Amino acid sequence: MKIGVMVESFRLGFRQGVERAAALGAQGIQAYATGGELAAATMTPAKAKEVLDIVKSNGLVFSAICGDFGYGFDDPARNPEMIEKSKRIIDVAKMLECDIVTTHIHQVPTVECAQKDILRAACRELGTYAQSMNASFALETGPEFGQVLGGFLESLGTDGVRVNFDPANLVMVAGDRPENALKYIGKYVVHTHAKDGIKLHKPAEGEIIIGEEAQHHAELAKMGHSYLELPLGKGGVDFDVYLPALAAAGFDGFLTVERECGDTPEADIAMAVEFLREKLKLHSL
Repeated sequence: MKIGVMVESFRLGFRQGVERAAALGAQGIQAYATGGELAAATMTPAKAKEVLDIVKSNGLVFSAICGDFGYGFDDPARNPEMIEKSKRIIDVAKMLECDIVTTHIHQVPTVECAQKDILRAACRELGTYAQSMNASFALETGPEFGQVLGGFLESLGTDGVRVNFDPANLVMVAGDRPENALKYIGKYVVHTHAKDGIKLHKPAEGEIIIGEEAQHHAELAKMGHSYLELPLGKGGVDFDVYLPALAAAGFDGFLTVERECGDTPEADIAMAVEFLREKLKLHSL
């Protein structure tokens, strides 16, 4: 497996983020193409060449392109626009010599319903387009259990829709175990996020019970009252179980560090890269 970093996690410009990732010994980077310096709306072949020159001159590649506009695909009025924008993201990914675009689609319902049909139609169209481009449109794990997402993927009938596996999202939001989710979606995983965290239990009376491991983390207020993102190894993802399970599922791609909160992102990312390096060595991955 290889280690990557989400450029935006450094909270610097693109070039600086790439340089910092390289300095930490990462092998790849992921970046957003929904806006900012790599925005699909303003990308040209000349600009793509400039971007690739920055990445390659630092000895890196794109592990994936993020195409998450923040809207999902469960609104039939908005879907035509979002689908076309997402197709342009796939085009940009190919210009940047990358075959994977990741996104969130919103929660997949557990039962058949109109909302599920809307999501299915959008994903089929995007999966068909991605497949025609020899690319993958990768749905990020998170709000639903792995078993639910696995059943949804089986129903699509296209190899163009795959999975961006985020173990922390499964722990923090769905309350699932990554190693359990892999039983259902492992064969679809083409990219992963390296992230950790905990789900904050809310009992019937509405009071929050914060685990002892979260008592002294300033991020609690910033992350709301349902989950807490933590540095790798400090949350509920058991990497000694998860990483071997990921390998057993056939995955040998990027573990891309994503840090969405905290006051010292570069220090947290450096720690995460070293943490992953040690785990990969420990498990001979």
